[in-house]
Amino acid sequence: MKTIQLVFAALLVLAVPAFAQHPAPHPVIPKSGPRAVASPHVVEANRNFSDKPGHPSVPHVDGKTWVGHDSGAGDARYHLDKPWEHGRFTGGFGRGHEWHLAGGGPNRFWFNNWYWTVAPADISYCDGWLWDSDDIVIYADPDHDGWYLAYNVRLGTYVHVEYLGA
Repeated sequence: MKTIQLVFAALLVLAVPAFAQHPAPHPVIPKSGPRAVASPHVVEANRNFSDKPGHPSVPHVDGKTWVGHDSGAGDARYHLDKPWEHGRFTGGFGRGHEWHLAGGGPNRFWFNNWYWTVAPADISYCDGWLWDSDDIVIYADPDHDGWYLAYNVRLGTYVHVEYLGA
């Protein structure tokens, strides 16, 4: 009987590291992007986007809700004089189209030889992004011509991005 207990204890001790190596689950990738804003929200300086305890204080997705995407089409921070100046992104949108960041930073980053830049108003929202290893998903922005939304799969947060071409 003691031998069985020792064998069982040894197996249990050896199995513990296997459980420790599983990464934490990522947030669920949204099926679709946000809907166009019907009633715009007034833009506040230093806004806290944490809608619930434990949620990030930057724009993020909570289930089907794109928290922070509520300023509407008239938001001057996302006005472009020449929307889609470098063409339109055609690589694929939404769930099922995850892209692995290959380098750069908020001012210019890339994946699959497609180049992008983060909106100046959103640069502080991507502080924790890993520009050479995070996975992102691109969504069309229904309110701001020329902008897309890049959703960070690891963090569950998003920023406005402009496509710079291939």
